[in-house]
Amino acid sequence: MSLRGFHIVFILLTTILSVFMALWGLLWAPGDAGVVAPVLGGVGVAGTIGFPVYGVYFYRKAKKLII
Repeated sequence: MSLRGFHIVFILLTTILSVFMALWGLLWAPGDAGVVAPVLGGVGVAGTIGFPVYGVYFYRKAKKLII
């Protein structure tokens, strides 16, 4: 697997983990988690939005590279 392919797979995996973190922080966190759960949920939502945007940017940029 090339470095480009690994990077795309890594972005996909981090997006999936961000979705899980957002769901845990916003829906499944225990009641005594305090302020940590909503903060992790917000970070998860930001990652869920940000990582695919970066992935599309990287894919378009990497497609133009001749390696």
